[in-house]
Amino acid sequence: MNRFGTRFVVSIFGESHGPLVGITIDGCLPGLSIDADDFKIDLNRRRGGTSLGTTSRSETDLPHFVSGIFNGKTTGAPLTIVFYNEDKRSSDYEKLRNIPRPGHADFVASKKFNGFEDYRGGGHFSGRMTVCLVAAGVVAKKQLNALLPSTNPVSIVAVVEEVGGYTDITKGIEYAIEQNDSVGGIVSCSISNLPIGIGEPFFNSVESVIAHAAFSIPAIKGIEFGSGFNASKLKGSQHNDALLNESGKTKTNHAGGCVGGISNGNDIVFRVAVKPTSSTPKAQESFNIQSEKMEAFQIEGRHDLCIALRVPPVLEAIAAISIADLLMLK
Repeated sequence: MNRFGTRFVVSIFGESHGPLVGITIDGCLPGLSIDADDFKIDLNRRRGGTSLGTTSRSETDLPHFVSGIFNGKTTGAPLTIVFYNEDKRSSDYEKLRNIPRPGHADFVASKKFNGFEDYRGGGHFSGRMTVCLVAAGVVAKKQLNALLPSTNPVSIVAVVEEVGGYTDITKGIEYAIEQNDSVGGIVSCSISNLPIGIGEPFFNSVESVIAHAAFSIPAIKGIEFGSGFNASKLKGSQHNDALLNESGKTKTNHAGGCVGGISNGNDIVFRVAVKPTSSTPKAQESFNIQSEKMEAFQIEGRHDLCIALRVPPVLEAIAAISIADLLMLK
């Protein structure tokens, strides 16, 4: 349901306009040094209002540790971290209560939960919940480097490759502003310095675990590893990655660092497609449940013109969580 993982397990809770959102991490190694400063860089990268095209909702996103830490170190007990929602405007959503917003979970959530769902800001379905994933990712990265001590620590880096069809990010955002609409994007991620042998055949393959976690990020509509969908256009002799030495280094990396669902010593490389923000400034139409008619409406409130801009730290986080869990299964 709201849990992910087998041995490094994350459980997420809260709603976008509730008092707080949070995450509990079970399976943390004891003795990891943890303090609020560890989270600043990644949480600030995810925050809205920090760059053109992102929401003006500005939460402080300060982590509050509820359990699992004593004297600045993890105890081995479940680690719970919460973030208070301090910049809410719930009234923005009252007027749209009877008009399920296209592209949002409004309609399906009302049916699944019999009308008892928290509809403000998307509730539990909101991108606000990704602050919790980023926090868990910070802990997962620490755990990875504790489990894999090396002179070359594990590195996970995600970048925005494309916005609105433009590789120039600024042009992509300017296009969205010009069109008075939202746009999607593509974000890539690479995981470096992983040893050979992480992942299990079939259901716990590296790709299947990362893909499972990636689709928990709201707005992700597709994922590919290595050459991805372009592999269908290649011949086998072109797509095969020639082995260069006993370290597993290959001449190319069409496989994206995984063969048979197992890491092969090369960088694990994957990309995700991020849909355009469903809450767009442009006027739309949808079915009014009360009047039983199609009606024109316009979404107010504070929303990202391009969600992809804030996805990189979240993608890094789910990659770290996935690899941490696979390492604990070894």
